[in-house]
Amino acid sequence: MRTFFPSESWKETQLNALNPQSWLQVERGKLSKSSPQYSFSSSIESLIKVPEPSILPLFKPVDYVEVLSQIHEELETCAPEEKPNLYLLKFQVFRGLGENKLMRRSLRAAWQKATSVHEKIVFGAWLKYEKQGEELIADLLATCGKCLEEFGHIDVALMLPEDTNVSSSQCVLASDIKLSRSVTFRVGDENIICDRHKMACLSAPFRAMLSGCFTESVREDIDLSENNISASGLRAINEFSMTGNLDEVSPNLLLEILVFANRFCCERLKDACARKLAAFVSSRDDAVELMEYALEENSCVLAASCLQVFLHELPDCLNDDRVVQIFSLANRQQRLIMAGSASFSLYCLLSEVSINLDPQSDKAACFLERLLESAETERQRLLAFHQLGCVRLLRKEYGEAEGLFEAAVNAGHIYSVAGLARLAYLKGKKSGAFDRLSSIISSGSCKPLGWMHQERSLYCEGDKRWEDLKKATELDPTLPYPYMYRAASLMRKQDVQGALAEINRILGFKLVLECLELRFCFYLVLEDYQSAICDVQAILTLTPEYRMFEGRVAASQLRTLVREHVESWTTADCWMQLYDRWSSVDDIGSLSVIYQMLVESDAPKGVLYFRQSLLLLRLNCPEAAMRSLHLARQHASSEHERLVYEGWILYDTGHCEEGLRKAEESIKITRSFEAFFLKAYALADSSQDTSCSSTVVSLLENALQCPSDRLRKGQALNNLGSIYVDCGKLELAADCYINALKIRHTRAHQGLARVHFLKNDKAAAYNEMSQLIEKARNNASAYEKRSEYSDRELAMADLEMVTRLDPLRVYPYRYRAAVLMDSQKEDEAIAEVSRAIAFKADLHLLHLRAAFHEHIGNVMGALRDCRAALCVDPYHQEMLELHSRVNSHEP
Repeated sequence: MRTFFPSESWKETQLNALNPQSWLQVERGKLSKSSPQYSFSSSIESLIKVPEPSILPLFKPVDYVEVLSQIHEELETCAPEEKPNLYLLKFQVFRGLGENKLMRRSLRAAWQKATSVHEKIVFGAWLKYEKQGEELIADLLATCGKCLEEFGHIDVALMLPEDTNVSSSQCVLASDIKLSRSVTFRVGDENIICDRHKMACLSAPFRAMLSGCFTESVREDIDLSENNISASGLRAINEFSMTGNLDEVSPNLLLEILVFANRFCCERLKDACARKLAAFVSSRDDAVELMEYALEENSCVLAASCLQVFLHELPDCLNDDRVVQIFSLANRQQRLIMAGSASFSLYCLLSEVSINLDPQSDKAACFLERLLESAETERQRLLAFHQLGCVRLLRKEYGEAEGLFEAAVNAGHIYSVAGLARLAYLKGKKSGAFDRLSSIISSGSCKPLGWMHQERSLYCEGDKRWEDLKKATELDPTLPYPYMYRAASLMRKQDVQGALAEINRILGFKLVLECLELRFCFYLVLEDYQSAICDVQAILTLTPEYRMFEGRVAASQLRTLVREHVESWTTADCWMQLYDRWSSVDDIGSLSVIYQMLVESDAPKGVLYFRQSLLLLRLNCPEAAMRSLHLARQHASSEHERLVYEGWILYDTGHCEEGLRKAEESIKITRSFEAFFLKAYALADSSQDTSCSSTVVSLLENALQCPSDRLRKGQALNNLGSIYVDCGKLELAADCYINALKIRHTRAHQGLARVHFLKNDKAAAYNEMSQLIEKARNNASAYEKRSEYSDRELAMADLEMVTRLDPLRVYPYRYRAAVLMDSQKEDEAIAEVSRAIAFKADLHLLHLRAAFHEHIGNVMGALRDCRAALCVDPYHQEMLELHSRVNSHEP
């Protein structure tokens, strides 16, 4: 979800309103510090509020591996027209897991495998919506002579084939009476002479009228004045009957002919009319007007053209009541005209966009109702039931929500039990809510998951709540609520260090805005304004419009208030602070300093936004990083600098060759550090040819000869050292790493450790990594690397530390599982890998577990994991080989 989906309790719980401005006035001497209402405990109560976790409108199967396995199996055998919906289901699974890259990959696959023009329109628009803000990429690719297909409009009239039965219809005059070759139609005072045979061939009604048993068949003059067709329209129809063309016909006249053609069942004329009209749909106003005609006159071509215009303007078009009404009021037949077989996909998209805009809105509820009506399979229905239940819950329509959650559970969506429990709690049935979750946890029909214990914790107190939250974190360490609750509870007990340590646990591996906000509140209570402003500036970097304290106060306003209590830094001070924090691998601190420089200093903004993007990538915030890169481009002080940022934008979106081209263009203008660095980086990453190493070395050496600061030169030295290691030039590599360390590029310890290890000095490598651990604030990766340079016992200790610091790193689970497997503890090995798979869809974990299952003869288990892994990466060669081998043993 792009926006926060608020929980019901957050909105309903009545707490003392916070006025941060008056709270901060205490420190300005305007209110008495000794006032009882501003004691430590009361400050905590007013500031520190942890909202209950939301019931998310997501598909969250209890065994996502099994679902992915089924999808892969169905994709192998299904008809082509069934594949897009299977890829959409895969998208929903990955969305529930928070796997953004895999979501987009599934969505793109749905677009690529689309067999109808409606699916192409819907999935193309969905990709465009998911890539909001990335339209620049299409423009940049265009400058390199490359087209980004999914951003463009498609020619609906060209892609939607004509009905061959209509276009090749034959006409046989049925009357035995000798008929004249011409017939005169009278419209008002005008007479239009037409070819009787040609006009009869337009449709069965015309054939019956002109050559059948009707009295008009023997008349040479027929009055059509009462049939809503003008003389001009009839002339155009006559011309079409003879030539098959509607050239030089105005849009208004085409509409008139469309209505007439539909009334008289002139399908070939109607189709030609619709295709001509489709070319005139160029704006939302056009689409609104013409969609009404398309639905009324049953014109799929015109409706699809209008639909494309609407969807390409998402989300803005959903602020237009006319567009919302079209989608909301469409009945089943109209949905078929508008979206064909893609009706469910269409309303999936519209529902997601409307929920992101306002989950409590009428349009969100209405689109979800249409989604439910469009559902054709049990999986589609359970998703629609659950999502509509979530929206009804937020709208306090509790009766409807309960029925929908019950239907979702009955359809197999166990996560909807959380919705039923929340409703029971709201009705005052706390024990009933607790029992619902307990029955699921203890049922044995599925393995307990983190969200189950998290939800049950809301309905108990004291030690029981803490036990559930501990279990929730054990089963799924990515859930923010348990950390936030424990931290807030410890703070209320005035255990400051414990509270900070708890909230820092999750912020060490997952940058959650709500957790940063909570830590900001802790620092306010502690009057540690320097740390507080660090967190609020990091929040503003990630989401400039973020609002705090239940959405009541803009984060930017709080920053202004706190800023008055913090010592001012000069530009030079800021650069020193940035250097110190970057060197100590304090990424959040570095983000904060850059934000402050952007707001307050006169330092070049392009350079600062570029540094910001590098940090955000390191913190696994790719969307925010891309936004910063775009800002860097906007604020570039020269053309050659702008070309470098454009190169990085292209490289980071998978267009390596075009990124290289931008680097080369920049170098032609000015030889700069960043241009050479970009070219070296992209070339090293894209080329599998070892002979290119010398070129990369030369480029990095050129970069180091150009002016730059020590932060970037340290990175270049580090990269150069890595190339030398790959080439076996260990002494040159060591020199690079040592020089990088001299200018405090702390991560060079890792490269130097590798050199020591390759020289068979394992102890020196271990010591080098120990120095990195001491210096780096974020050091989970350092512990992981050090484990490679120690004996098994020390390695296991280091990897346990890695899992505590960053449970999302998969290597420790794989290592421990391999050790257990070597010790012939197969069940424990599989359990260790499964522990991580439960909350992270990782190819390597699934691959390893599949190999374990194969080893112990569990063919079905191995096959299931192979299929799920191929949903993650369909082209992974080792996985394909294992799948083929296991599949051959399937009973």
